[in-house]
Amino acid sequence: MPSTNVPTNTPVINEFVDGVEKDVNDCTPKTFWSALTEDWWAVIIGGIIVAGILGFAIASPGFKFTTPVYQWADTNDLVTKVFAINNLLLIAAIGLVFMAISSIAISLSGGNAGKFVKGFALIFVLGIVSLILAGNKTVNYYGIEYVVFALFSGLLIGNLTALPAWLKEAARSEFFIKTGLVILGTSILFTDIVQAGIPGILQAVVVVSTVWFFSMWLSRLLKVDDEFGVILASAVSICGVSAAIVAAGAINGDKKKLSYVTSLVLLVAIPMLIFMPYVIRALGLSDIVAGAWLGGTLDTTASVTAAAQLVGPLAIKAGVIVKFSQNVLIGVAAIFIAAWWTLKKDPSAKISTEGKGVSIVWERFPKFVLGFLAASLLFSFLVPTGTTKQVAGMLNSLRTVWFALAFVAIGLEARFADLVKIQGGRPALTFILAQLFNIAWTLLWAYLLFGGVLFPAPDIK
Repeated sequence: MPSTNVPTNTPVINEFVDGVEKDVNDCTPKTFWSALTEDWWAVIIGGIIVAGILGFAIASPGFKFTTPVYQWADTNDLVTKVFAINNLLLIAAIGLVFMAISSIAISLSGGNAGKFVKGFALIFVLGIVSLILAGNKTVNYYGIEYVVFALFSGLLIGNLTALPAWLKEAARSEFFIKTGLVILGTSILFTDIVQAGIPGILQAVVVVSTVWFFSMWLSRLLKVDDEFGVILASAVSICGVSAAIVAAGAINGDKKKLSYVTSLVLLVAIPMLIFMPYVIRALGLSDIVAGAWLGGTLDTTASVTAAAQLVGPLAIKAGVIVKFSQNVLIGVAAIFIAAWWTLKKDPSAKISTEGKGVSIVWERFPKFVLGFLAASLLFSFLVPTGTTKQVAGMLNSLRTVWFALAFVAIGLEARFADLVKIQGGRPALTFILAQLFNIAWTLLWAYLLFGGVLFPAPDIK
């Protein structure tokens, strides 16, 4: 996996110049900007984007934001809509803005902005192409998401070529996805979660906690180290890549292990996304139970929506609400994992944390989660409903682009050979077995809680 320059989750002690690692000792003077971690840069950039869109909407209440068009049914649509000059200019403008603010962060943090810009341009193009491919009506019908195309393009380049230094500099999957996650907070409203009532909250808590501890037990049984186990367990139990990044940040985990897990999440999600709707039909599940099952097992809101579209509109609503309920647990999980790992699991912490109390938990806490929670609280309780609707489409579109960049970068960082080579393939086996348990366990609770067995079925219309 390529090295990640600053920004990172921890204070920088190394930097890469022309692909060669250079030691930077602690006595090297640091500016305020260079001391900021990757998490804080994600919060700053995500915050700037959210504040900018929100401020414009408040100043112009009647303004309708124009979002890029990626959907097309035939060649005529592709030429007249997707490849229309205005649409291409809008996409290019988004790319230039993202490139500018990201390169400023990279430069202030001590990275090579010139190389980053060059690599970012390629990653952005691949990300947009993945969105256009997934926007095809036929492709969309079969539930194939842009993440599949983005990941596959990165995997091809990363596994068939030796990545040049300029592309390594830009392959910052965590930085991209953390920024997207901050923006994601604007769409996860507490009012949405209340719609599912007690069943949604109970399913999220019961499924996440049980699957997490089962995954950790399975990791130890198969002799997978605890660092790997925590990242794996979080990915399986909560919400895939996002939760894996939170867990890795909370324990200062190995970036190579994180890349491994994110690749696993996406590779395993593909057959799940395709086959689960057919299993739903075979079992004769109601749309609401089916949606709750999909929302509790598939690892992204996009994949839940794609799979649920093959079931019905009620499945989409139930699935998204349940997924939102689990996503909210990201912040809770971050606090729990940081505290548990630091105070119980990390041997070095016994010395380094002595006398620090909860301050060491704060040091390990992934700060971008604060941006996520702040955005969620802001849009849940302070932003008027009309304004939320006005900006929702634009923020969702911008967030999706950040995620597309992240999945291309994940592909660039991942190596198929690692799935077998790393610890004899045991982490991959652990993940697959834990996911099978997750599928069965979540189906049980989706039926009990949303099928009218323990409570009246939620009135989702």
